Amino acid sequence: MPHRWTIGFDADDTLWHNERFFRSTQSRFVELLRDHAGEDHLRERLLAAERRNLGRYGFGVKGFVLSMIETAIEVSEARVPAGAIAEIMALGREMLAHPIELLPGVEEAIGALGDRARLVLITKGDLLDQERKLAQSGLGEAFEAVEIVSDKTAPVYASIFARHAIRPERAVMVGNSLKSDVIPVIEAGGWGVHVPSETVWALEQAEAPKTHPRFRRIETLAALPAMVANLGV
Repeated sequence: MPHRWTIGFDADDTLWHNERFFRSTQSRFVELLRDHAGEDHLRERLLAAERRNLGRYGFGVKGFVLSMIETAIEVSEARVPAGAIAEIMALGREMLAHPIELLPGVEEAIGALGDRARLVLITKGDLLDQERKLAQSGLGEAFEAVEIVSDKTAPVYASIFARHAIRPERAVMVGNSLKSDVIPVIEAGGWGVHVPSETVWALEQAEAPKTHPRFRRIETLAALPAMVANLGV
């Protein structure tokens, strides 16, 4: 169907909870290092390490754990006990084993749209972890294609469109991150739909392109079928 619409879905914090586990782990990290630095300083140093390491480790739990270890070594001036490093690694393993909890309205929205458009999952992060979460979610069969990428930029979306013979003007991307799920898709010629989440990582924050004709915002995925119907999907 050459003119069929394609709807792309982000995964973390769009289909299932994710950032809340990073926030919880960060709080435990701060408590673990409380004898070496204050809370605000620890959070600032950790965020700086995450930003610095994105190009090396990418997105996901493993890069987060390495950034926590690096921060622990830095703030303690290399005096952090081996036991504390072991606890940080245990926190990471706990995150990687956390069960999936779907967000409200996800199954209903996907069920309503599955017969009307081609559904594609487009997510970034660690390959093994994202594959695990998709398998546990029970949503895998709903998607005609799954793309797990190292980052989400306009060229990355353009390559996905080309690889799957998707016309950009007939592509809708739905996600909680303006920086990753909305703005670069619009730059690549598609439609960006923002679904705000309860928490957004500092490095994913951006200004909404409110005046752009291919930008939409909905409060929950429950509103997605009606929204895309207005686009003619």
